[in-house]
Amino acid sequence: MRSLSGVRILVGRARHQAGALSGELRKLGATVLEIPFIEIRKPRSFKPLDSALKSLAEYEWLILTSANGVEAMWERLARLRLRKNLKHLKIAAIGPATKKAIEQRGMKVDVVPKEYVAESVVRSLRRRVKEKRVLLVRAKVARDVIPRELHRAGAQVNVVEAYETVVPRSSRARLQSALKNPRRRPHVVTFTSSSTVRNFVALIGTRQIVNLDEIRLASIGPVTSSTLRELGLRVDIEAKEFTIPGLVAAIRHAVESV
Repeated sequence: MRSLSGVRILVGRARHQAGALSGELRKLGATVLEIPFIEIRKPRSFKPLDSALKSLAEYEWLILTSANGVEAMWERLARLRLRKNLKHLKIAAIGPATKKAIEQRGMKVDVVPKEYVAESVVRSLRRRVKEKRVLLVRAKVARDVIPRELHRAGAQVNVVEAYETVVPRSSRARLQSALKNPRRRPHVVTFTSSSTVRNFVALIGTRQIVNLDEIRLASIGPVTSSTLRELGLRVDIEAKEFTIPGLVAAIRHAVESV
């Protein structure tokens, strides 16, 4: 018998990214409901990103914090015909998914932190970026830990937005309906970033939070967990390794322990 058989799990990743998590959960027998809590959009203007990419020769380090950032950056590089300009750069990636996305595009990743959070990136890079020029490519809404701490370490950091995450309005009715219907209500809701937490709360509305008492909330790591608690929600399950496989393993362990 598969370990998650009979367990309904809500996956709230962006539509084009849900497959990896959903697939692993289904392999273990879970019934997966996909309702995206976030939608990835292009920034209102590509001018800051394009300007930075045209000046890549001035940078010594490139930091990418998500596969979405990698994809958006490479699209702009292709449009600007600047792909050859990256060969001199040292590259840091947060997590294996970001690393894989970079390597699939033929580039070498020099640094992947031990833990896939901003603080670990800072620890990995602090000594290496002193008096260096660093380009950080990320989402419009993101924590300022990396640029602030690397600046304190003596680096010159330029932060540019490659994409933004928004609340998908089309998910509101589907989500509220699923939470109200006993036959469809998930046993577990997964959160893979702070954005998924904030957008989940926005989608359900504050009046709906009381309906989550019988639902287990599963977090991919401490930053996401902190956001859950900040917004008045519990953390019932937290991944030990801050990755999709780590989240799946944590859910499996929690279900098997009941």
